[in-house]
Amino acid sequence: MTGEVLFSVREVSQKLGGAQILDRVSFDVHDRTRAGQTTGQIIGILGPSGVGKTRLIRIIAALDAPDSGSVVGIQGAPIEPGQVGVVFQDYPLLRHRTVRSNLEVAGIANGLSRAAAQGRAKKLLDLFRLGDRGSYYPAQLSGGQRQRVAIAQQIVCPKRLLLMDEPFSGLDPSALEEVMHLVVEVANMDELNTIGIVTHDIRAAMAVSDTLFMLGRDRTPDGKWLPGARIQETYDLVERGLAWRDDVMELPAFSSLEKEIRQKFKQL
Repeated sequence: MTGEVLFSVREVSQKLGGAQILDRVSFDVHDRTRAGQTTGQIIGILGPSGVGKTRLIRIIAALDAPDSGSVVGIQGAPIEPGQVGVVFQDYPLLRHRTVRSNLEVAGIANGLSRAAAQGRAKKLLDLFRLGDRGSYYPAQLSGGQRQRVAIAQQIVCPKRLLLMDEPFSGLDPSALEEVMHLVVEVANMDELNTIGIVTHDIRAAMAVSDTLFMLGRDRTPDGKWLPGARIQETYDLVERGLAWRDDVMELPAFSSLEKEIRQKFKQL
């Protein structure tokens, strides 16, 4: 079922260096519910490289201000800096600190006492299957492990909205599957948790999301791109029976939709 609106992007536009990057981007994210199960939300924001996906998540996270438009949370309250967790593609961990220390520092920086930060770090290391890596430094971890630490770092102090920039990029098949499972686990920690995945990996985004938003540019009748990206398509995967299933990638309807989206990508 679809519940209340958790956050809204309303007519967001932005220019960089005089070039229109985003043009009146609008969409709503609703609470998705299942009887008897705690179900967070996972949205995928799809789009080709360079279309403005990273710009959009910076605006949603209140790291950048749009030229016009707004991003609001429950009951229309503006989203403020620090309310949103963001895992960028380069996993900015402190190289001179261990995995455990990275998590503890994040907790203390967000207002936890040292003892509370240590306790939370231990809990997350166990939850993210990193208990034996607490004394390691980031350089000693695999790409998938560094990403797990980066996600844990953002939820040391729980946040309702976590945005991930290209979380599936550069991972081997085993690490990719692990991160996909982790994304679902984190979303389902709380009914109101929402994870936004910004990616051009269509298949992985489809496999974990309940809703997909396709960001792209309009074209003129003669095929030229118009400046400024906006939401071109919205796919409700729950309605299509393509959400919350372990075997979803094996379904004919999944393959059919994947093919449709790939075709539309070529037009964006």
